[in-house]
Amino acid sequence: MTQILAVIPARLGSKRLPKKNIKLLCGKPLLAYTIDSVRNSHYVNRFVVSTEDRDIATISQSYGAEVIIRPLELARDESTTEDVVFHALEQLHSKEQYTPDIIILLQPTSPLRTPEDIDTAIKIFINTAGDSLISITEYDHTPYWAFRIEKGFLKREFTKESHTRSQDLPKLYRPNGSIFITRVSTFRNIRSFYATHSIPYIMPPERSIDIDDEFDFSIAEFFLKKGREKSGTNTYKT
Repeated sequence: MTQILAVIPARLGSKRLPKKNIKLLCGKPLLAYTIDSVRNSHYVNRFVVSTEDRDIATISQSYGAEVIIRPLELARDESTTEDVVFHALEQLHSKEQYTPDIIILLQPTSPLRTPEDIDTAIKIFINTAGDSLISITEYDHTPYWAFRIEKGFLKREFTKESHTRSQDLPKLYRPNGSIFITRVSTFRNIRSFYATHSIPYIMPPERSIDIDDEFDFSIAEFFLKKGREKSGTNTYKT
């Protein structure tokens, strides 16, 4: 059986939204939505939360997650997510001789990701000749119309395309921060989820909210409440 491990990185610090990973969103810690979604996946064999904080560890365990305590040097602003994932792999291998075949990064700042998103992305990755998979969503406004400010004045970033109608411009996508998948062998070689041949998994904007500040938090809250009303339940289905 293919061994698929999901890693959920959740540190305590956050400059724009303090303690956002455990901030209550519609009555539940933000982190819990990601734990719930991966716990209901049909393909993920194991999932762990990597954190330096004991409170986050306790909350994670209360929602059914296994926890790996990372050192403080991997919980700073300059720490990379790739280093956190590598640490989790090393810890599991050194303590249990456990090495999965596939690694999935699920950031807790994407609470609207569903178990179906995770499973569909896994199936696409396994059945496609690619080195990695990255979830993306279409830009709501084309970047071809972007300006930059130069010496106090607006300057077009793309002069040729700036006068083209939006419907005539090629579709462009951005990573939405929700799902990253690669083989462990690939990750060890390049130390990244952005490989030479990365497969796209396109997600709609309403499931692509990546919480970075209070504004993002309020948008996620809106869609969660909307999901409750649609399902007619008191809890959002993840």
